[in-house]
Amino acid sequence: MRKKKKKSIMAGLWKFFFRSILVLIFFSVSQVLVFKTINPPGTVNMIWERLLAQLNQTDYIKPQYSWQDLVKISPHLQQAVLASEDQRFLTHSGFDFEEIKIVIENMVENHQFRGASTISMQAARSLFLPSSRSLFRKAAEAWYTILIEGFWDKQRIFEVYLNTVDWGTHLVGAQAGAQGYFSCDANQLTKPQAALMAAILPSPHKWSAKNPSAYIRNRQQRILKQMPAMPLL
Repeated sequence: MRKKKKKSIMAGLWKFFFRSILVLIFFSVSQVLVFKTINPPGTVNMIWERLLAQLNQTDYIKPQYSWQDLVKISPHLQQAVLASEDQRFLTHSGFDFEEIKIVIENMVENHQFRGASTISMQAARSLFLPSSRSLFRKAAEAWYTILIEGFWDKQRIFEVYLNTVDWGTHLVGAQAGAQGYFSCDANQLTKPQAALMAAILPSPHKWSAKNPSAYIRNRQQRILKQMPAMPLL
């Protein structure tokens, strides 16, 4: 009797597990299909931060966020971001294995670590996931990256990325970043301004496009040199 009861419990747990997986797959695929054509009113992280503020009983400051179609975002910014964040964006399928190889070699030989996130991975993370750090989040990021690469074209992925990426404290997306740093719209950014905004993207809460350090100025100059070789989507 005990063995039968134990088997019954295990069978029930396995059924629950597989049903949960199917629900998560259906939910995530539905999300990706919806946002293939509908512009998101916000991001999961914006909701997450609001919930945390309520739970911790702290003041919540709503981030600046204003969707802009890709044609209304400066081509200078588009080229600067590609130069800075993902120069092989149009040729990889979401994961840049060449860059991952370089990162691993640097870790082994020089004991230096840097990220290898593509624009596709960052778009998946920015739109669909909270900003927590965990193995589950990394797995979810990989899953959403596969989905958006499968259901969206590169232009849509880039458009979502530019509109949802964290560009600094309370600044979400290109429009908020342009207004916050340079008091202009995203389509009015000059080449130097665009390169500065791209230069701070690896760590937008540590660096500033308004008061750039010498290091950020050097990154800006390097990006400016690379921009002409970048495509326009």
